[in-house]
Amino acid sequence: MRPVFGIVTVAGVATLVAACSTHRTDAAGSVTVFAAASLTSTFTELGSRFEQDHPGTSVRFNFAGSADLVSQLAQGAPADVFASADKDTMARAARAGLLAGQPADLATNTLTIVTTPGNPTGIETFADLARPGAQVVVCAPQVPCGAATEKAERAAGVTLAPVSEESAVTDVLGKITSGQADAGLVYVTDATGAGSDVTAIPFPESSGAANRYPIAVLDGSANSGAAREFVDLVTGPQGREVLAAAGFAAP
Repeated sequence: MRPVFGIVTVAGVATLVAACSTHRTDAAGSVTVFAAASLTSTFTELGSRFEQDHPGTSVRFNFAGSADLVSQLAQGAPADVFASADKDTMARAARAGLLAGQPADLATNTLTIVTTPGNPTGIETFADLARPGAQVVVCAPQVPCGAATEKAERAAGVTLAPVSEESAVTDVLGKITSGQADAGLVYVTDATGAGSDVTAIPFPESSGAANRYPIAVLDGSANSGAAREFVDLVTGPQGREVLAAAGFAAP
C-alpha cells in the first residue's frame, strides 16, 4: 500500500488514501494539489474560485514543506499539481521524473524577521538575531525558507545559532505566535497573514534571498486537463491578484 497523507480540502479536512496500483483511484473531477505551506491561504482561496467556475470539480490540498512534498510524491503519493517555494526543489521533482512539462513561475517571496508583538527583545537588525541569549527559530537548511536564511546569513556576514530548525515556515511562525521563541525568519506573506500576532522587522539582506515559486502539472495525473486549468488560474490575472494581496511579488 502507498502511504496515507493528510489532504486539506477547500471545505475542510479529508484523508487521501491511495490504492495499491500505480494509478489514481480518486473520483473523476477531483484535482489534488501539493503546495508549499506558505501558499496555504492564497491557494485555498483560489481553490474555492476554481470550484465555483468548475461545477462538479473539487480541489484538494496537501500543504507542507516543499522538500517533504517532493519526498511524498517520489514515494508514490497521488497528486495532479505541485507548487514549490523555490526552483531548486522543483528541479529535484523534475530530476525524479515527476513533472508532466515545464514549470511556470507564479510569484516571488522574501524573508522578514518576526517577533512576538511589540518586539520586547528589541530586535532591529539581522545581526541582532545572533546576540547571546537570543531565542531564534528558522527553517531547516533543506527547506526553501531555510536555504533563503542561509543566503541572508552570507549577505549579512552573520552566523545564527537557532534554538530550533523547522520543516515548514508555518512551524517557525507558530513558535513565535505561541511565545516559544523571541524571533524567527519567515516570508513576508506569513508575517502579513499573522497580522497583529507578530511584529515584522524588514532587513536589507533579504533582497538577495528572494525565492521564486514555480508550479507544474504532475506526470501521471488522472485529471491533467483540470490540473492545467488550475495552473492557468494561479498564474493568470486572478491568481496574481490573490497572491499580490497576500504580499507576494510578481515573478
